[in-house]
Amino acid sequence: MRLVFLGTPEFAVPSLERLVAAGHDIAAVVTQPDRPKGRGQQVAPPPVKLAAQRLGLPVHQPERIRNPEAVAMLAALQPQGMVVVGYGQLIPQTVIDLAPLGIINVHASLLPKYRGAAPVQWAIARGETVTGVTTMRIDAGLDTGDILLQRATPIGPDETAIELSERLAVMGADLLVETLRGLESGAIVPQAQDHSQATYAPLLKKEDGWIDWRRPAAEVYNKIRGFLPWPGAWTRFRGKLLHIWKARPTAISSQGPAGALATAHGKLTAICGDGAALELTEVQLEGKKRISGQDFLNGYQPADGERLGEPA
Repeated sequence: MRLVFLGTPEFAVPSLERLVAAGHDIAAVVTQPDRPKGRGQQVAPPPVKLAAQRLGLPVHQPERIRNPEAVAMLAALQPQGMVVVGYGQLIPQTVIDLAPLGIINVHASLLPKYRGAAPVQWAIARGETVTGVTTMRIDAGLDTGDILLQRATPIGPDETAIELSERLAVMGADLLVETLRGLESGAIVPQAQDHSQATYAPLLKKEDGWIDWRRPAAEVYNKIRGFLPWPGAWTRFRGKLLHIWKARPTAISSQGPAGALATAHGKLTAICGDGAALELTEVQLEGKKRISGQDFLNGYQPADGERLGEPA
């Protein structure tokens, strides 16, 4: 099938690779422009661009997909269908109308749950135990199109957003190829979403990562697992920002207010609002390197009962 692929992040790379391996004719790959990245703000290409170049595919990077020049470029390619995986822009009706088969999207949730930009992160942060991938036919709304196929998978109790994203990327790539095969054969009947059941996973902001230690330990742990790598989960220690990169539930029993550190057991442990505690196993103080909780305990020697917290 002659296709145009629109995608940007690492999550989209397995889908592109599987389309090529399955023998589809990728007329072009459309991805976001190169952007400054990292602490040094060096301009870097998106992962999909690198994958497309490795696969020998033509790449286009329009600033806005709705620009007339971009729409004309896509129309000239005369694709049978288009595939969108984490492209990063809403697709306008002028583009949706170009391909006879429509635009097929791979979304990392069981729609209509977790529509939006960060479904993996929010599913973990909100304590979900099951998620999955959905292929749908895009319409002009935000993840509101008809469902084509879905595949569910459990979320591991200690699984992070990084780990789950990697699994779902591969699942989504397989489901995409299966979806295109089913559409070609007429075996798939699109199903309208139940919009009354919709939940949302908005783009994450820095402040979403702030830890409210008054919340139950399980909820704080889910946030730490879910908000990797961005924005991370963070608190304050002695007036400075402290990232909590890794933690684990602990049976250590300690008395004290929410956010108090319990150090008497020789481990860096924080008390949460329900009286349960989390061992902080990898942390990073503002301006410093990531270190283990043990090294933090030895280096900064926090007092037993010293408080974490205070919002930004």
